[in-house]
Amino acid sequence: QQKAMQLGFSAEQARAMVVQTALGAATLAQVASDTSLEDLRAQVTSKGGTTHAAIESLREQQLPQLVANAMQAAIDRAVEMAKTL
Repeated sequence: QQKAMQLGFSAEQARAMVVQTALGAATLAQVASDTSLEDLRAQVTSKGGTTHAAIESLREQQLPQLVANAMQAAIDRAVEMAKTL
């Protein structure tokens, strides 16, 4: 949303773009439940296209590992919190 606003979109427009993008991806994943998420992503990504460029940038910046680390931190905290119940 912040980047869209930096590009000149209003806060409302930027939010709508983010929400619609996430909703579209989630809807596709739900409708095509027999297809892996990786395969779905590959089906909508043109080699050399904008999504491809974005995904490559995220991979170069180690996003998969960052997400895995964040998930593990949440799991670790949930385990700690469960011990106090």
